Amino acid sequence: MDFSLTAEQRQIRDTVAAFVDDEVVPRAAEIDETDEFPADLVAEMAELGLLGMPFPEEYGGAGLDYHSYAIGIEEISRGSGGLGTIVAAHTSLAGNMVYEFGDQAQKEEYLTPLAEGTDIGAFALSEAGAGSDVPAMTTKAEKREAGTASERSGGAAEKDGDEYVIDGGKLWTSNGSVADTVIVFAKTDPEAGNKGISSFVVRPEEDDGFIVEGTEHKLGDKGCPTAELRFDDLRLPAARRLGDEGEGFVQSLKTLNGGRISIAARGVGIARAAKEEAVDYATDREQFDQQIAEFQAIQHKLADMDTKIQTAKLLMHKAADLKMAGDDYIKQAAQAKLHASEVSREVANEAIQVHGGYGYTKDFPVERYYRDAKLNEIYEGTSEVLRNTIAQRML
Repeated sequence: MDFSLTAEQRQIRDTVAAFVDDEVVPRAAEIDETDEFPADLVAEMAELGLLGMPFPEEYGGAGLDYHSYAIGIEEISRGSGGLGTIVAAHTSLAGNMVYEFGDQAQKEEYLTPLAEGTDIGAFALSEAGAGSDVPAMTTKAEKREAGTASERSGGAAEKDGDEYVIDGGKLWTSNGSVADTVIVFAKTDPEAGNKGISSFVVRPEEDDGFIVEGTEHKLGDKGCPTAELRFDDLRLPAARRLGDEGEGFVQSLKTLNGGRISIAARGVGIARAAKEEAVDYATDREQFDQQIAEFQAIQHKLADMDTKIQTAKLLMHKAADLKMAGDDYIKQAAQAKLHASEVSREVANEAIQVHGGYGYTKDFPVERYYRDAKLNEIYEGTSEVLRNTIAQRML
């Protein structure tokens, strides 16, 4: 068992860390305040290859292993939780759906621009009545006879059954209002339960009937737009379906399972940032004629922070290792995401405590870390659902 990083992994870590320190950290408070999508920073990340880290070079990706990808997300999230979500949702969810379940033509047409970063991806699964309960979704994709050539956007008339019409809506779609490619899940057979769900590639700029209803005003995760989407008679050719009909539910579970490693990485990154701020403040702040870092109570807090972060990193890399080996990693991914999520909140909370009253103000970034950390316990599998998953794998 080797815990050391390879030369390539160290290079990735150092490259991303330098970018984050130079470009992201100075902008983080502004991004949090304005909640505007940082298109320029995303473009810079694309130039560095950070939007296609785990995808093969033949599709425009960087061809990195999953350890390197997790390290990259960790560093990005250390600078901005919102940027961490932007990259994770784009890569682990949208991009990975096309990579894992798309055919060769779909990968060439849709994955390549995602991996290169010229397109931004989103993953539209959740609905108002279908969060953890995915099969409760009401969005439908009805197979119909395609229209005539004049009714479609170019090309000859299609054959019967090669077109889907999607109606419904989605909530909590990260990147949803800025995405060029959105993976949409809908029921192709409403009577078949979880076996009646299929997934589709939607191109908002090309497809009439794709409507952004608005974006959420969130506690944290600023800079990453979380959109409410509506589909009104949205017509797609059958070539936009990923895999066979009825495979969407299983596809979503597999994709979210891998995505949990990236959310664990986001949690580790935020926790690291909070711990580092706490250490800096504790060695700078003086009370009773000494640095507060000299008080045992503060030292214990710092020791617990670092220990929790180290355990979260180990769980994250354990899950990544199993995924790379092609082994079952469902339980390990759930454990990594669960633990890192709770650690990020706990460490951010203690960082605020170390700062005292200052920690409760926007003069210091620890309150932002706390707000960003809380999301980790909710999206891509709540902590309660993950505990169910872990117990079910045990039993």
